Amino acid sequence: MNPELILLADTIHTMDGHATPVQAVAVQGGMIAAVGSREDAAGWRTAATEVIELGPATLTPGLVDCHIHPIFGLEMTGGTNLSGAANLDEVRSLLRAAADDADPAGWVLGWGLDPNVFGASAVHRREIDGIPGGRPVFIRLFDGHSALANAAALELSGIDGPHTFDQAAEVVCDAGGKPTGLLLEAAAIDLVARGLPKEPAESRKARLAALMDGFSRAGLTGGHVMDMGGDAAELYQELDDAGRLPLRLRCAPWCMPGGNENDWAELAAQVGRGGRRWSVDAVKLFVDGTIDNGTAWLAQPDVYGESTAPFWPSPADYTAAVHFFAGRGIPTATHAIGDAGVAHVLDALESLPTDAAPAVHRIEHIESVPDELVERFRRLDAVASMQPTHCTHYSRADHSDNWSIRLGTERANQAWRCRDLRDAGVVLALGSDWPIAPFAPLPIMADAQLRRRSGSPDQEPIVPEQALTALQALEGYTSHAARAAGLWDVSGSITVGKHADFTVFEIDPLTAAPDQLAASSILGTVVGGEVQFLLDRV
Repeated sequence: MNPELILLADTIHTMDGHATPVQAVAVQGGMIAAVGSREDAAGWRTAATEVIELGPATLTPGLVDCHIHPIFGLEMTGGTNLSGAANLDEVRSLLRAAADDADPAGWVLGWGLDPNVFGASAVHRREIDGIPGGRPVFIRLFDGHSALANAAALELSGIDGPHTFDQAAEVVCDAGGKPTGLLLEAAAIDLVARGLPKEPAESRKARLAALMDGFSRAGLTGGHVMDMGGDAAELYQELDDAGRLPLRLRCAPWCMPGGNENDWAELAAQVGRGGRRWSVDAVKLFVDGTIDNGTAWLAQPDVYGESTAPFWPSPADYTAAVHFFAGRGIPTATHAIGDAGVAHVLDALESLPTDAAPAVHRIEHIESVPDELVERFRRLDAVASMQPTHCTHYSRADHSDNWSIRLGTERANQAWRCRDLRDAGVVLALGSDWPIAPFAPLPIMADAQLRRRSGSPDQEPIVPEQALTALQALEGYTSHAARAAGLWDVSGSITVGKHADFTVFEIDPLTAAPDQLAASSILGTVVGGEVQFLLDRV
């Protein structure tokens, strides 16, 4: 053995059940060549070996966010961040400031709007029609599945009434057929979004590079990318070629309603494409929308009589698509939030032929499900992929938030059943869904244990019995993340023969209090044996 790198740390969590304490890891050719004690490491070292002493820091397998949208996020986060606005007055104030700073003839853009600012009122453009100068205003709501356009934006986009789509999208109109400005799901949103000013290519590339650096500095060595549209492949490859892709990206292009086997074959042909640190490995589907905007697929309607229909007008077509990809050994990831949506995805997986090619199939989000569906996950070996901060950022323990009001008490008490799924033996991958919620993994791991926002000890926890342990939270970003991608044989633990991807923690994530963990720092990351960054304090 001739390792190029040896890492030494007082605490190393291998995440593979290693019985003997480990304080040293050797890396050769981008792979883990040995694990052992500091005494063992003295025998591995050669004259050419770089040795990094991490001291009291904690080394773990590299953290992987199992649900991110980098390219979609570039588009969604254009303009003013409205996620911190607590009421409509604050929203209007932020938009007026943006209008004052922008081109007098240009668009006013915003993102991250929480529908809770509308209180009991429906989301409506009347609240933003008064922006000075008659400027067109376009705002993406926090869930990424809805947007709000003012009268000027609707007029510029030629929207003056209802539209018909191949998916369960909607231009919401009042009783007289006049658009309210609320646009539900991608096809409706695109009626306005396609007319927005295009960002220059170099600016777009620079923002993506900065985002990737931010991911890395937060501790991520990988991400499961749940989109692959437009110029994504070109952008990822340009960053990869320039050595500016500091984490591994596993991408899944969208399969949308309205297609046929020819379209599915084109998606299947993308699988395997990639570069040194990015690849297309799966296909993403949607079976419903979101509870907050009334487009989820629930077994029983919400309190407003909404969330009753699937995203695919013909659920049988969705099932056919899953069979198509599964039959070719292509993993699928399906967005399913409501109980009826989750049940249909499980039905589709259960209907796969017993001799189907081996592939991991996972369900994303799973916001409210009854007991019988938890058990079906285990029986079907389906992977659950969930985002703890969707719970802690956008719902409330007293059920006064829009999500809980729509569902009612019984279903709101079945919120984000992370612990029940883990206790049932289900693989549970964790992530952020950035830009829907912040991507920093330490606060997410903390929130998964607290069931409230980290750093807010006065907040009441939301369905606290669903809290994960510290170990389960770390597994969601390491060993279970690897299993969710079908990559356990090459990643997810500090084991000889696996990728040398590591995250360096300031404090031990398994012993630190969750609030303390959330406020602590990441000291460095290593990907494929290459140090991506390492703070001087190590």
